[in-house]
Amino acid sequence: MGFTIGSSRGMREIRPGSRRRGRASECTAVAEFTGLWGWDVVPGARAVDGACSCGRADCPAPGAHPLDFAPAVPANATLDAVTKAWGEFPGAAIMLPVGRAFDVIEVSEAAGRCALVRLERMGLPVGPVTATPDGRAHFFVAPGAAAELPALLYRMGWDDATLDLHGLGPGDHITAPPSDRGGLGPVRWLRSPALDAPTGPPQARLLLGTLAYVAHRMCA
Repeated sequence: MGFTIGSSRGMREIRPGSRRRGRASECTAVAEFTGLWGWDVVPGARAVDGACSCGRADCPAPGAHPLDFAPAVPANATLDAVTKAWGEFPGAAIMLPVGRAFDVIEVSEAAGRCALVRLERMGLPVGPVTATPDGRAHFFVAPGAAAELPALLYRMGWDDATLDLHGLGPGDHITAPPSDRGGLGPVRWLRSPALDAPTGPPQARLLLGTLAYVAHRMCA
């Protein structure tokens, strides 16, 4: 017997399996994100055999977008509120809205791993970092970084249009661990938020020089 993702306005049956077993851990993760870290969380679609659980045959991003009909679980929600909200959308992926509590700097996973080692060796503040199954690394930084990124890079001398370094800001969403993204596999922590006090992510300028340098070397 299958289970559904969505609501009465948009249901699609998907096959049971590891996603069912992971539901409790995902609910726990949502409660941690909202209650401990102060992040909003949005139920997201899943990809099953190439099809998106949103029900759209022409979905441009199967399993990698929020469910349009699912309200956000707000920051500071209680565990009971999270359990009730996630129960409305069984099987949903965990998605985090960017541009509220944090922005994101995206680089290749290889560059991200190398930069993370350098940053920690230098003793610079580093926030959470995730790795996606399609080989990207997401560095959480203070809100506003995406809008400021071109100017910051230019002032640092990194105005190379081919640099594989991008900012994600308001209107963007990322998939959070331990959820699957696009049917390719789970998103993982390269650096967990549990390593930090809940004081907010670092300013992008503190990380950007190292990230740009490593991304440039990877492209060379």
